[in-house]
Amino acid sequence: MHHINDPDKVRTAILTLSDTRTKSDDKSGQLIKTLLEINHEITAYKIITDDAQLLSSVIQEWVEKSSIDAIICNGGTGMSKRDITYNTVANMLEKEMHGFGEQFRQQSFTEVGTRGLLGNAIAGSIGDTAIFALPGSSNAVSLAMNKLILPLLPHFIGELRK
Repeated sequence: MHHINDPDKVRTAILTLSDTRTKSDDKSGQLIKTLLEINHEITAYKIITDDAQLLSSVIQEWVEKSSIDAIICNGGTGMSKRDITYNTVANMLEKEMHGFGEQFRQQSFTEVGTRGLLGNAIAGSIGDTAIFALPGSSNAVSLAMNKLILPLLPHFIGELRK
């Protein structure tokens, strides 16, 4: 009964933040897409510049769409001046999944040492939509998708539907 609301397929949207990437060279966005397509549905994929207002606008637009259950952002979560994703998403979340960022940094630290502490990640929800924000490196995306997001995604959506 506990997993009765868990969907078989989650309708996902991918949002890459980058001032330089295009869909043809967006390795991390394409990796997210490839991993999701195995069991889930991609309903939107977009690349935007590192701009807080634009990020907020796209997330809000996608949250209002009934065809999107989860949004996975990548890029812009580091410590440079242009990195606005983490703070923007954190300010939008209605509920934060605190353990997500902690677990991501712990596993990153295990893999790459202290450099892993610079890659912020955050997850939570806005209404019935799950939101994830990941660093833009392919290694960070692979870690987050394979060890955290993919095993959790259907159950997280099921919980949001209760």
